[in-house]
Amino acid sequence: MTDPCFHCGLPVADGIHFPIRYRQSDKPACCAGCQAVAQTIIDAGLDGYYEHRTLDARRAEPLPTELVEQIRLYDAPELQHSFVHAEGDLREASLILEGITCAACVWLNEQHLKRQPGVISVDVNYASHRARVKWDSTRIQLSALLEAIAQIGYRAHPYDADRREKLAEQERKGQLNRLWVAGLSMMQVMMYAVPVYLDTQGEMSAEWMWLLHWASFFLTLPVVLYSAWPFYVGTWRDLRNRRAGMDVPVTVGVLTSFVASSWALFNHIDHGIYFDSVSMFVFLLLGGRYLEGMARRRAGDAGERLVKLIPAFTQRVADWPADRDTHMATVASVRPGEVLLVRPGETVPVDGEVLDGHSSVDESLLTGESLPQPKQVGDTLIAGSVNVASPLYLRATHTGESTRLAGIVRLLDQAMSERPRLAVLADRVSAWFVTTLLLVAVLTYAGWYMVDPERALWIMVAVLVISCPCALSLATPAALTAASGTLAGRGVLLARGTALESLAQITDAVFDKTGTLTWGDMQLKDQLVFDARVDALALAQGLEAGSEHPLARALLAAGGEPLRCTGLHSVAGQGVEGEFAGHRYRLGKPAFVATVAGEAPDALAGFGGNDSVIALGDAGGWIAAFAIGDRLRDDAAAVIAALRARGIRTHLASGDRVETAAAVAASLGIDQARGGMTPEDKLACVTALQQQGRHVLMVGDGVNDAPVLARADVSAAMGSGTDVARLSGDLVLVGNGLSPLVDALGIARRTRRIIRQNLVWAVGYNLVALPLAIGGWITPWIASLGMALSSLLVVGNALRLSGRTVGGKKGERGSVNQ
Repeated sequence: MTDPCFHCGLPVADGIHFPIRYRQSDKPACCAGCQAVAQTIIDAGLDGYYEHRTLDARRAEPLPTELVEQIRLYDAPELQHSFVHAEGDLREASLILEGITCAACVWLNEQHLKRQPGVISVDVNYASHRARVKWDSTRIQLSALLEAIAQIGYRAHPYDADRREKLAEQERKGQLNRLWVAGLSMMQVMMYAVPVYLDTQGEMSAEWMWLLHWASFFLTLPVVLYSAWPFYVGTWRDLRNRRAGMDVPVTVGVLTSFVASSWALFNHIDHGIYFDSVSMFVFLLLGGRYLEGMARRRAGDAGERLVKLIPAFTQRVADWPADRDTHMATVASVRPGEVLLVRPGETVPVDGEVLDGHSSVDESLLTGESLPQPKQVGDTLIAGSVNVASPLYLRATHTGESTRLAGIVRLLDQAMSERPRLAVLADRVSAWFVTTLLLVAVLTYAGWYMVDPERALWIMVAVLVISCPCALSLATPAALTAASGTLAGRGVLLARGTALESLAQITDAVFDKTGTLTWGDMQLKDQLVFDARVDALALAQGLEAGSEHPLARALLAAGGEPLRCTGLHSVAGQGVEGEFAGHRYRLGKPAFVATVAGEAPDALAGFGGNDSVIALGDAGGWIAAFAIGDRLRDDAAAVIAALRARGIRTHLASGDRVETAAAVAASLGIDQARGGMTPEDKLACVTALQQQGRHVLMVGDGVNDAPVLARADVSAAMGSGTDVARLSGDLVLVGNGLSPLVDALGIARRTRRIIRQNLVWAVGYNLVALPLAIGGWITPWIASLGMALSSLLVVGNALRLSGRTVGGKKGERGSVNQ
């Protein structure tokens, strides 16, 4: 046998010659498939993959003809409907990648796909192996992308939550099998080791003692050869790439302990046999990592829960409204415009509009709203919400990847694919620390060998084991993952992975008005009747019938039956006039009405405050006046008060009139207000604050807010806002309120505290434990227990962010209602 395959690591049989040209030298390959894949990677300029990967790739196999034909079927629009989001010629698909073994695999797939013509963006979530690919369908087809992934030795197919769960289950079973073998061995070996340790007076005969040692040796073999195998693979990859990872000290400790104990056993030396420490170390380490994995999956499963919300089947109404009979259909086959029936207890399969029925819908997983929301004819339904009370008939408006739920999942994937600065820094420190640790272990062995040669080896093993920097590398990502999952459950989506870091540092919050602090729709707020000879509101609605003006829509939405008016004539910028029952009336600005109705009544002065006022009158005089304005969000004042209580200065930057902006700011308690602002003015306002050294949060919803949302240190976009604003925001408030913003701020600050606690613990633990190990006060099995508990403590501390209550101090409660 010769060297292992350069690509997959499998042995290369004698006589096999498939050279891979890599950086001016030839590397061996085990087969033509690995040679072709490796050469594709290298020729594409992605040879850096082989420097940074931590595990070998799977053996490359040529694509079967049947698989190639199946891949090309994915170009059919009807097949893409359920997993591809289309916007004009642009397409975005959610794919699952098979064969991902390390971060370098993620990098390789991203870089290779980005170099394909027509590919706009690629983001791969390392935790779930889910990839988001966006491309121009006029330049490249989906099948070409899938084949490009296959060319570098991986497999891709449309994301299927069930299939992903099966793959994850296989991985968990493998971990459990290794853990079970290590645990069984540890218990048996400890049973044999205890009598040896207790026999201090030589009461046990030599034959029985050596029999116990040999039994321990054979029981430890499966642990060393099977259970600890993942550590060897990781170490081998680290050494080949000339880097020191966390598996290196583990492997050195396990193999050194086992080889030294075996040497003592074979040479019949009755001291220095510690098979029990080997099996216990591997068991505790595997157990710790398994529990860490469970905790991280629990903290980061928000996206997976959302993916699984959509049911596979639904009830389709074939001939609405003539016939309400239903038949079972797959959700993937539903098209916009079709009518569906959602029974009580069922999940809404698509975005739609209620056609018939009245019920309550639980949207808590999507918006964070804890109470079911009432739904009636004309209301919208969100895919993934649960119908609680009564049957609802809905007309599908968005399906598949076009639903709001699919957009939420895309945002989560985007956030999870970004690595925060603290996580990158912790990884760099860990790599440096491992190198230093290996040097310290060697020096410790040398020092103790001169003092007490019998203890030197075991003290070195304890140093290697107890100081493994697992906790340091977990400190930041564990907390960020838990926080992201908690926020998603409360109706706040992280669109950028660095948003929490920035949010915890903000000093100023700048709010847009319309659609942010207010609902963004005009409503009739007050009316003043001067003459009751006619139903003023019904007459005003009759005069505005058919108008699309926001003030007209506010009147029409006030309820009641409009009077039928004739001879309608609109005067641009002034109002409208028309006839009813032989009289001609005017509705519009007070000055427009005064030209026929005479001088305005004294009661009109000051009516409506800063709201828009329209009047109704005729030649006989003034009939009524209506105050129409935008309604403040119910929680706006509480949110502003909560921000100010945290020492955050608040600002209002609005394009509305200066007087209106000032009135809104005064009613809400906002520190500073500016009205009549253009998008350029808002951008300049935020820039000026940043130049003063302030950290700015911008909250908005409209197209004109997109530039300033992108410029702010951290931005929050209303979930009901435009697509452009949501794409520009670092956070997206999915529900219809601002309260989740306070949740996000509380969680961000608490996340920062927990990250600092984790880092302090990880560093402090090593500063205390390492001298104790060097001094010979800690045995290898105690060292392995300490290292496992240290990692679990870090993850457990991070999981506090997954709890219901947010905040530790009274001033840092997560909700304005708590």
